[in-house]
Amino acid sequence: MSRQKAENCDVLIVGAGPTGLTLALLLAQRGVNVIVAERAHEPYPLPRAAHIDHQVVRVFQELGIADEIVATCRHSARYDFLTADGQVLLRLDGADKIAAGGWHSANMIHQPSIERALRRAVAGAQNIASHEGWRLTALDEKADAPFATFETPDGSRDIGARFLVGADGARSAVRDLLGIGIDDLGFEEDWLIVDTIVHDASRLPAINLQICDPARPTTCVLMGEGRHRWEFMLKPGETADELLDEAAIERLLAPWDVKGAVEIERKAVYRFAARIAETWQMGNIVLAGDAAHQMPPFAGQGLCSGVRDAANLAWKLAAIVHGDAGRHILETYQPEREPNVRAIVGLAMMMGRMVCITDPEAASARDTQMLAARAAQGDTAGAAPFPDVPTGLIASGTAGAGSYFPQPVAGRQRLDDLLGAGPWLVTRDASPPIEGIKLASLQEVGAFGQALRHWLDTHNADAALVRPDRYVFGSGSPRELADHYLSLLGPVPSPSLADS
Repeated sequence: MSRQKAENCDVLIVGAGPTGLTLALLLAQRGVNVIVAERAHEPYPLPRAAHIDHQVVRVFQELGIADEIVATCRHSARYDFLTADGQVLLRLDGADKIAAGGWHSANMIHQPSIERALRRAVAGAQNIASHEGWRLTALDEKADAPFATFETPDGSRDIGARFLVGADGARSAVRDLLGIGIDDLGFEEDWLIVDTIVHDASRLPAINLQICDPARPTTCVLMGEGRHRWEFMLKPGETADELLDEAAIERLLAPWDVKGAVEIERKAVYRFAARIAETWQMGNIVLAGDAAHQMPPFAGQGLCSGVRDAANLAWKLAAIVHGDAGRHILETYQPEREPNVRAIVGLAMMMGRMVCITDPEAASARDTQMLAARAAQGDTAGAAPFPDVPTGLIASGTAGAGSYFPQPVAGRQRLDDLLGAGPWLVTRDASPPIEGIKLASLQEVGAFGQALRHWLDTHNADAALVRPDRYVFGSGSPRELADHYLSLLGPVPSPSLADS
């Protein structure tokens, strides 16, 4: 095949799943020129991820597609882990409540609907070029500007970019070409996934369930509007072909009494695993989403973690491209994101190991212990408390530094709609203008003033500087906060970065 000339862009994204598309749109909104290259010739049409949380919907809000996505979601009041005879081992309550991100804590999704919304937004963005059927074959990471070669339907094509992001999934070609190793955390289980289209919702559970039955660990969860999912763990000695047989699936669904109420849309056997790339950055190339980390689905955080990667990367890459920050800030990406990811993977593994017990005696001991703990401690309420940003671009030692800044809701408006993108400096009183930072005094934020005053009072602060990814840089006096923030972004690494 013929070889075509190189193209240049600010950021080349390999992979057009939710992580890659979200990153492309966040960059495009910040005036960055992006090329997205996807190996598949067309979008995957069937469901995969089942859940996004309030933080992820908030990112989609920034992209202008949150309402469209939420319209296809369903909400479960709780997430119950049950014994084989239906006793509640663990109840995660309040999943249908509004959480810190300003949206429902848990949102059950139809992933193809989300990807369609993202692709429509990409198609309407002037500074994104998106290509399908492009297979990455070579990568030069030694130069300051990465250089990639793709086999395309029109021949071989070379792309040069200031930065390259591998968002190309668990079998990442970018990761493999860079020779990056994987930290295998030692969790592997094969499960049968059965996705269904719902014809009679009244015959299905209205909440999310994990059935901790040693005879057959089972998951039963809502999906996006009009869909439901079952997952069945393969037992020792069983093969994928055995369980994928229609008669076997009919036997597995028989206890749920849903014949005629659902129609099978998809069946597949997946290996649930927990793996994290040893490094997420080599020079100007970074990994994001499943290319950087894979996790069991029990916490519903796989897609969420990729979108949070994109939110962390987007504002940093844009700041570097526009000359508002030095390249050194990219080195904060993995230190900021990996602790969050490892904690979530740990939670998912803990849930999975609790569910996946197949020894009857061990299951009985688990049940006894957990039933007693629930009787003594009650249920867990609210959104999962994932770790804050522990280090990196934050003013450590100031109240709230690295925590997730809440989005108050007033009527039908949310705080982000008022303040817009970019960093915010939330202050008690009006402050002089600061280039590149949005000032928001309590007097200027209308109905949101009470909620923001409460945050400042709780942290005993005159001001809070909120990063573009909605994590708190720090709190203190307005001018000192702004100076500290801008000094850490500066084109020359600040000595205080390591100390902050």
